[in-house]
Amino acid sequence: MLLGTLSYKTKQFFVVLIKLSIVVGAFYFIYKKLTDNEYLDFNDFTRFLSENKSFSTKNIAFLIILSIFNWFFEIVKWKTLVDSIKNITFKNALEQTLGSLTASLITPNRIGEYGAKAAYYTKAFRNRIALLNLVGNMMQMTVTVLFGIAGLIFFKLNYNLDINYLKVSRFLFIILLVIVLTLFGAKHKTFKIKGNTLQKIIHFIIYLPKTVLVKGFLLSVIRYAIFSFQFYFLLTIFGVNVHYSNAMIVITSMYLLASIIPSIFIFDVVIKGSVAVYLFSIVGVNELTILCIVTLMWLLNFVIPSVFGSYYVLNFNLPKNTTNT
Repeated sequence: MLLGTLSYKTKQFFVVLIKLSIVVGAFYFIYKKLTDNEYLDFNDFTRFLSENKSFSTKNIAFLIILSIFNWFFEIVKWKTLVDSIKNITFKNALEQTLGSLTASLITPNRIGEYGAKAAYYTKAFRNRIALLNLVGNMMQMTVTVLFGIAGLIFFKLNYNLDINYLKVSRFLFIILLVIVLTLFGAKHKTFKIKGNTLQKIIHFIIYLPKTVLVKGFLLSVIRYAIFSFQFYFLLTIFGVNVHYSNAMIVITSMYLLASIIPSIFIFDVVIKGSVAVYLFSIVGVNELTILCIVTLMWLLNFVIPSVFGSYYVLNFNLPKNTTNT
């Protein structure tokens, strides 16, 4: 039965039930990931933090400020994108960004974010909102790829990175094959991404104002600079003596490799942890330190914002068809 065919009271009951399910589900998975992590015991994690004297209130405050700025620029980016089709306030962008983060926390590759953001708008806007969300994610991924490729090149030049060129060649061949099939499918209007043909997505991006695209890309670069520096700052807090440029070689490589591995988002911390442990072990950083840093990054940039986002999920109301919001 479609939600739109239900009575008002029944519809409201289901909306409340869905909202509670999202919040309870998100908190449950966060709890399970912290207490039932095969890679990092929660007691070891808390002991590591408590025994490190550099993990002071001052440093914690600075880390939180970095996280606030990280999400501030993401909210500004979302407002910039949506303003190209409909003016929204910063408060609207804040609610939609954090609310959709909470809703998408346990979905594969954060796919739930598309539906969550679209739910804030009437049917006339939803497809374009989903496309704008795709554009925003593509911008962030492009920045990750560009910096990551540069990082991997410098990593190979500076460290003894064991690369299986046969496997890399196969991987590149598969990517090339996917691109060819994608373009072929787009030509025949059969291949779809998030329910839209590639041809429609390209057409949508082309007709977005250039100022919006440039500003969105620059905001993505700023976000990348913030959370990558945050990772470096955590390294220094926990006594890893590494120059910023050398650390960035590993950090950018890590984010690239972790980003191209499909995953359920709640396990993103595990994937980043595994990749980070391997890369940083090459430069002599111990496993416990890296796993604790990855977990802290996850807590600071996803768990804490999703806790605030749960407030917006619980206070979410379906848009009225009589309005354009």
